Amino acid sequence: MAADQRQVTLLALLDMSSALDCADHDLLLQRLQIDFGLSNAPLEWIRSFLSDRTYQLVYGGDLSHTYLLQYGVPQGSVLGPLLYVL
Repeated sequence: MAADQRQVTLLALLDMSSALDCADHDLLLQRLQIDFGLSNAPLEWIRSFLSDRTYQLVYGGDLSHTYLLQYGVPQGSVLGPLLYVL
């Protein structure tokens, strides 16, 4: 509405997609255990959710080697953004 009235307007955007790639698994699990009191089965479930994830690149129709993900939470999952915020 302000732009329609020729008033100064600002738009600030924040792209969090690459921030999700930076979450340290060990630090996250430690925080869940110490700060939030998770233990036993729930903590192991989240550890399993984060561990043994791999990625592979395709460029010009050629596949790269498979690499192990050491950081980040799964994007597109319901739990990924929640784990990042925690």
